[in-house]
Amino acid sequence: MDSFSSPSLSSSGSSPSPEAMMEQIKAQLAQAYAQEFLETVGSKCFDKCVTKPGSSLSGSESSCISRCVDRYIEATGIVSRALFSSQR
Repeated sequence: MDSFSSPSLSSSGSSPSPEAMMEQIKAQLAQAYAQEFLETVGSKCFDKCVTKPGSSLSGSESSCISRCVDRYIEATGIVSRALFSSQR
């Protein structure tokens, strides 16, 4: 089964309802956004915090990455709330 099918749709053989299609699209968009978010955060924080890549992270690199990810998540939340509140 691929990401565009669901068990209820394939077993019945009928067309999905518009609501079911919308929910499936929302789920796919959320998954794509989460993947992009993790890749972006990982890349930006790694580039910023790891100056000399090695076999393991130093304590300062580890704490820098942790703070960087926390700030990125917080900033994304602030921007999201601002966008959604302005749409109302």
